[in-house]
Amino acid sequence: MLIHIGFGNIVNTSKIIAIVSPESAPIKRLVQNAKEKGMAIDATQGRKTKAVLVMENSQVVLSALLPETIAGRVHTGQGPESAGDGDEDEI
Repeated sequence: MLIHIGFGNIVNTSKIIAIVSPESAPIKRLVQNAKEKGMAIDATQGRKTKAVLVMENSQVVLSALLPETIAGRVHTGQGPESAGDGDEDEI
């Protein structure tokens, strides 16, 4: 299933291993290493990163939505067609 992670960006939920906050030092290192290896996908549209999605293939996806928002969408199965246009309100 696909979920909307903000600003028209969509990911496959079956490939997500973890949804974490970008604040801790280990996650910052993970993101930096992924960027250096070309394995980071920036889906923030220039906004502050509020969630990091760790994917099965060692890629990381950066999102401007809160981890709780994304996790809620995964849990409820809220796909891209029902996500609405309220992304700006969540930031």
